[in-house]
Amino acid sequence: MLGTYFYHEIIRKNIISFGTLFNNIYIKHLDKSGAVTNQQKVGLSYGPMQKFLAKIQQQEDLTKPVAISLPRMSFEMTNIQYDSSRKAGVTQTFKATDGTNMKKVFMPVPYNIGFELNIFSKLNDDALQIVEQILPFFQPSFNLTLDLIDSIGEKRDTPVVLDSIDFQDDYEGSFQTRRALIYTLRFTVKTYLFGPIADSTDGLIRKVQVDVSSSTDTQTAKREVRYTATPKALEDKNSDGQINSADDALLGPSDDFGFNENWDFFQDSKTYSPTQQQDIW
Repeated sequence: MLGTYFYHEIIRKNIISFGTLFNNIYIKHLDKSGAVTNQQKVGLSYGPMQKFLAKIQQQEDLTKPVAISLPRMSFEMTNIQYDSSRKAGVTQTFKATDGTNMKKVFMPVPYNIGFELNIFSKLNDDALQIVEQILPFFQPSFNLTLDLIDSIGEKRDTPVVLDSIDFQDDYEGSFQTRRALIYTLRFTVKTYLFGPIADSTDGLIRKVQVDVSSSTDTQTAKREVRYTATPKALEDKNSDGQINSADDALLGPSDDFGFNENWDFFQDSKTYSPTQQQDIW
C-alpha cells in the first residue's frame, strides 16, 4: 500500500492560501490635520521570526541602506497534527469524476496545520493598524474555500482559527540598537489530506428503487408501494431535436440532470429479490 505515488499539493495549497489572507494590508501616516502623508503596503514573506529579527538587529545605523524595512510581516508553518475529533470511517469511500471517468476516493484524513504570523514594526501605531485589520475577521475562525484536488473538483471549506496573540517589545542595549515591536499571532488551519485516487470499477447509479410496506416486520412485510427514480436529461444529447428517454441514456457523470419519478401500487404480496432482480413470492 505504501509506496504508491501521489501528490495532491494539499499542504502547499494551505500554506499559499494562508499567506494570501495577509498580502494586501496597508498602513497610513497622517499629519495634524488628518491628511494622509504616506501610505505603505506591508511586506509579507515566508520565514521564521528569528531570521527577520536578526536582519533588523544587524542594521544599527539607520542612515545606511537597510537590510529590511519596517513594518513587515512573516509567516511560517510550525506543526502538523492529527485531529481525532473530526475522524471519519477509514474504509468509507465516495465516488467522484474527473469529467470523463469515475474515481474511487477514500474519505480524507483530518489534520491541523499550525501557523505563526509575525508582525514587525518600529512604531506601535503601525503595528496596531495591522493588527486591527486582521482581528475582526476571526471570530475566532475564518473560512477559506480550497480546491484540494483539482482533478476531481474536490472543494472544501477550511476553517482558519486564531488561537493566541502575543506581544513583544524586543530591544536591549544602547540607544543605537534598533527597536522592534513584534506581534505574534498563532493560527490553526483545519484541513484534510487525501490518499491516492483510483479508477472505480463500479458504474454510474442510473436507477433508484424503494419498496414501501405498511408493516415494520421485515420478515413478513410485503411491498405495497414502489418508488423509482431515474436521471432525466435536461438537454438534447443526441441532437435529434427533442429531449426524451434516448437522451437520458447518454447522460454522463458530469452532466446536469433532473429526475423521472414513478409510483407503483401493488396488492400481490410479492417481494423484490436483489439477486434475481425480479419480484418473487
